[in-house]
Amino acid sequence: MAKKLIRTYDDKKIAGVCGGLGEYFDIDPTIIRLIWVASVLAWGSGLLAYILAWIIVPEKPKPVVSSETATENGM
Repeated sequence: MAKKLIRTYDDKKIAGVCGGLGEYFDIDPTIIRLIWVASVLAWGSGLLAYILAWIIVPEKPKPVVSSETATENGM
């Protein structure tokens, strides 16, 4: 199965862009966040790139919790 770039919802601070990039490239999302902050502070274009990625990159679908699963897990 081919890898897809998606925004994550389990490892997100703002929109899940850095978490999704971390999953895609198989590296720690904290490193991606540090690079992004450095690009915002140094050149200012990082903020625009983050907003564009937030809009363009699709979000990972959330798992559907059925009533049967919820009762089995004690929810």
